[in-house]
Amino acid sequence: MYRYTDDRRPSSGAVARTDSAGSRPSGSAASVAPDDAFVRDRATALGYAALGCFTFWLYAFGPSLALLRQELGFSYTLLGFYSALWALGSCVAGFTFARAARHLSRSVLLWGSAAVTALGAALFTIGSGLPATLVGTAVMGIAGTTLLMVVQAVLSDRHQERRDKALTEANVGAGASAVVAPLVLGALAASALGWRVAFALPAVVLAGMWVFLRRSPMPASRGRPADGGHERLPLACWVFAGLTALATAIEFCIVYFGAEVLIGTGLTPAVAATTLSSNYLGILVGRVGGAAVTRRPGRTVVLLHGSLALTAAGFGLFWVSDEPVLAVIGLFACGVGVANVYPLALALTLGAAQGHEDQANARTQLLVGALSAGSPYLIGTLADHHGLGPALAVEPVLIIAAFLLLLAGVRTQRTTADPAAVR
Repeated sequence: MYRYTDDRRPSSGAVARTDSAGSRPSGSAASVAPDDAFVRDRATALGYAALGCFTFWLYAFGPSLALLRQELGFSYTLLGFYSALWALGSCVAGFTFARAARHLSRSVLLWGSAAVTALGAALFTIGSGLPATLVGTAVMGIAGTTLLMVVQAVLSDRHQERRDKALTEANVGAGASAVVAPLVLGALAASALGWRVAFALPAVVLAGMWVFLRRSPMPASRGRPADGGHERLPLACWVFAGLTALATAIEFCIVYFGAEVLIGTGLTPAVAATTLSSNYLGILVGRVGGAAVTRRPGRTVVLLHGSLALTAAGFGLFWVSDEPVLAVIGLFACGVGVANVYPLALALTLGAAQGHEDQANARTQLLVGALSAGSPYLIGTLADHHGLGPALAVEPVLIIAAFLLLLAGVRTQRTTADPAAVR
């Protein structure tokens, strides 16, 4: 069973192992541990909470760009550059995380990256012009992605074969933050305080967590030591990493341009920024459902196929509709669909890493940064020349590519695995 505490491993014979594609070993007599054996200790709770704070910043950032664009009057291309700059910061974090993880403890990385992310949020909101807001965006991209990777590493180290459940549960809280963030942002934008106050809230929460939880023990890395950061990851790991990156790009294209599409249906910028929360509500609903589905292992791949199909259907309705109500329904369905693609794809990636989880984590975020930078910037550039509607044709291309990578990753994993471990 998975009832272990602090940094101790479960007994090797106590649980049925799963392959990275979510399949149980053929012919195994071991039984799957019940869901109530999944222990949520202080390190797990801290990871869940820290991810929620990061997600609040991330999902407030997208709709805040529509408000910032209204104030400063910049183009769609520059709006896309803001999102690209955050994503490029993610690339920097992806280049440096594996090396940092070899020399710094999980605790130092977590609290240090949280503090620097708060500093970036201050620069983004206190600055009154383009230079300060751009620098703040870059800092949030680098430090925030580092915070994300530390949380993912802690949960993976702590829960091992059930990392799919841990990451899905963590993203339930993140989904709640995604719903709350644009609502708070919109409410503050309509008040005398202004929308910038919203970016201080995660910093206050993190400061309170540091006061009470800074001495909580973190699980040590269970991966094999990196050989100068140049060890070769398995092909299946790279394919699943590409799927994880596509999941983020699919989600972020909606985050960054969803409010603009809603404005095109006749809503005001403030109402559109608030209404975008329908997508985040869908993400929350989807992740709650995903947490229930992953109570027992072996369902990851099936859930991913269904999630991508629903994402495609929801985006199609959102994309072609000129009516606000139908667009909101499409946004909600798209959110339900895309909700679990990132955490489950990441679980497959780390499960296929063969002991190099920190390296896989870092390389995944490098790909995430590259695609998250390129996709919104491409859409913004196309929108300036051809209109936002035609430019969003990039999104279905990303969804189709995600389907293909899922199929390729599962086939590669099963081809290279021990035949006795694959059905």
